[in-house]
Amino acid sequence: MSLNMLYISLIIIVITLVLLHLCFNYHEEAREFLKIPGLKDRFLIGNAFEIFMAPEKLFALRFVLAKKFKGIFRFYAYPYKFIMIYNPEDAEAILSGMKFSEKSIVYRIIKPWLADGLLLSSGAKWQQRRKILTPAFHFDILRQFHVTMEENSKQLTDTLEKNIKETIDIKPIITEYTINTICETAMGTKLSGENSAAGKTYKNAVLSLGEMFAQRFVKAYLFLEFVFNLSSLKFKQEKTIQIVKKFTGEVINKRKEYIDQYGSAINPTEPHGDGVYKKRKKAAFLDLLLAAENEGQIDRSGIQEEVDTFMFEGHDTTASGITFLLLMLANHKDIQEKVYQEMNSIFGDSTRQATIDDLAQMKYLELCIKETLRLYPPVHFMARTLNEPVKLSNYNIPAGTECLILIFDLHRREDLFKNALTFDPDRFLPENSVGRHPYAYIPFSAGPRNCIGKRFAIMEMKSAASAVIRRYKLEAITKPEDIRFVGDIILRSIDPIYMKIIKRKI
Repeated sequence: MSLNMLYISLIIIVITLVLLHLCFNYHEEAREFLKIPGLKDRFLIGNAFEIFMAPEKLFALRFVLAKKFKGIFRFYAYPYKFIMIYNPEDAEAILSGMKFSEKSIVYRIIKPWLADGLLLSSGAKWQQRRKILTPAFHFDILRQFHVTMEENSKQLTDTLEKNIKETIDIKPIITEYTINTICETAMGTKLSGENSAAGKTYKNAVLSLGEMFAQRFVKAYLFLEFVFNLSSLKFKQEKTIQIVKKFTGEVINKRKEYIDQYGSAINPTEPHGDGVYKKRKKAAFLDLLLAAENEGQIDRSGIQEEVDTFMFEGHDTTASGITFLLLMLANHKDIQEKVYQEMNSIFGDSTRQATIDDLAQMKYLELCIKETLRLYPPVHFMARTLNEPVKLSNYNIPAGTECLILIFDLHRREDLFKNALTFDPDRFLPENSVGRHPYAYIPFSAGPRNCIGKRFAIMEMKSAASAVIRRYKLEAITKPEDIRFVGDIILRSIDPIYMKIIKRKI
């Protein structure tokens, strides 16, 4: 009798699993979605096991998939539907308008810190915040931020001076530079001097948050909320976010008190959306937000969201870009020499700091930056929730699908960029860019939700790289083929990036 009961139980379990499999994977929407090319589907669980691997292996899998499929493939594990695209036509269909502007659930891992700031918000709230913050990137304001960048570029070269002829890991040095720069421009405060103790705590907390988000992103089981909520990482993250928000909250209050006492760097006689900063006062993004608060356009929690968002977006992405730029220059001595000759043509024997007009003359360095961002885009993918059906590459994509635009793979397509894996700045000369699809190269995204800080980032990359190359030769230790990528939100090398710093004879 007991044996019969066992057989009956097994039959019930098998039937239940088969019914679940049919329910999950063979309803009309699933059948349509599974027509899209993808990895082998397993019974009941679809592609779920395909992402349970080490971070570097998961990123390396992208190279395999990008070659195997032709610009589009899918991932399916009920109830999750992901479509991966890396062709310019599909990218344009998603990015060119506001129809698919809602950010994907992929970004929910950073929501505890950034809340509904510009990166994660959507709809009317995003439009209002974008309108408030757009004036922060007016040329007159960027001109003032450039002064801060040059001061920090000087500190960067001073740090390198202490490591002459030594083999160094350039990553932490560049991260220190970018986090100092964005803190001063976003919040108007230095992480040194009277703020040195609190600034160091804040800086370490921001770096720790980046590591925590990266850890959660590449460990698929931590992406599940109920698993994450039971992990020690959840407790550590909450504690670290409290440290970050306490510091930025105090900075906001102090800046408000300063403005109340000494006046704002914003010209109050002009509409804040069109006004410019007063030339004699040192400006910060925060000033715009406080002016908007006075006008009733944003509250204090909204200011906190945007300051935190600028801190996240403004240091990690730029640090990645500068690090890979210096890696490329170190590995291509002929190109590094051309950059140095361009510096000579601008500065001659002068050791003065660069002006913003000097940066505008750095045409060849800008080509090098563009080519670096092609091969190593700091934001190597974007993700949107498709809230209505759409046709991509002649496949019907149902509403509710999460769409990942694989920028890294798009930029390395041989049919879009000849000798795609070769570092060739000249490919961005005007005559060599004729006929290129406008969505073939999108390191700063594209369309109405493109990166608001594009000009700021390019300016910072120029400031740092020009300061370094004017004074030092970079000698490669780490080669491009040595890089093992980790595929979290920001493109990173798992290992240190080593090079030698050789002082130039000036």
